[in-house]
Amino acid sequence: MTSTNEAGRSGLILILSGPSGSGKSSIYKMSIGELGAIEFSVSCTTRAPRPGEVDGRDYHFISRGEFDRLVAEDAFAEHAEVHGNCYGTLKSELLGRVQRGIDVLLDIDVQGAAQLRKLCAASCEFRRACAFIFIMPPSFEELERRLRARATETEESILRRLANAKGEMAHASEYDHVIVNDDLARAAAEFTALVRSLRDDPARQIKS
Repeated sequence: MTSTNEAGRSGLILILSGPSGSGKSSIYKMSIGELGAIEFSVSCTTRAPRPGEVDGRDYHFISRGEFDRLVAEDAFAEHAEVHGNCYGTLKSELLGRVQRGIDVLLDIDVQGAAQLRKLCAASCEFRRACAFIFIMPPSFEELERRLRARATETEESILRRLANAKGEMAHASEYDHVIVNDDLARAAAEFTALVRSLRDDPARQIKS
């Protein structure tokens, strides 16, 4: 395997999970200035494009028939059906970047992460590239406070998100790394340090 990365390493696949309100996006946005380029994977979806979305940039927009064909061919690293629409991350989308030394970020739920763990168990290439990171709120009470402070959702939506959060937080111990977001700047610094240490891990260096 070859790479264009000057450090001579494979890219990372950073699997980031955590309940809504845990601060995943905020941590990533605060860290990217110091970490440099980390690309988001472009998922396939069967839903229609929203205004302003571009095929190949935001999503790969495909038909349900095409999606089902890719599932049958075992082309997805992970996939799920959400509210009647299908979403999936292509293995080729990830490995193509990893082989070029590009780090990729996947913001996915615990079910998607579980599928990727199974893939890692079966594939040395994925196992070497993947790092599973869970963003944990300092407490369930603080998570509820954050969700309510947004003032953008109905009570029904908040209660649904809180119920989902309990189930998601129960899976935190299955992840390689858990970052508690009790202070955004501190959590972002921990995330930055973690990614740097993963990049420097000798086990991830490309062997000639």
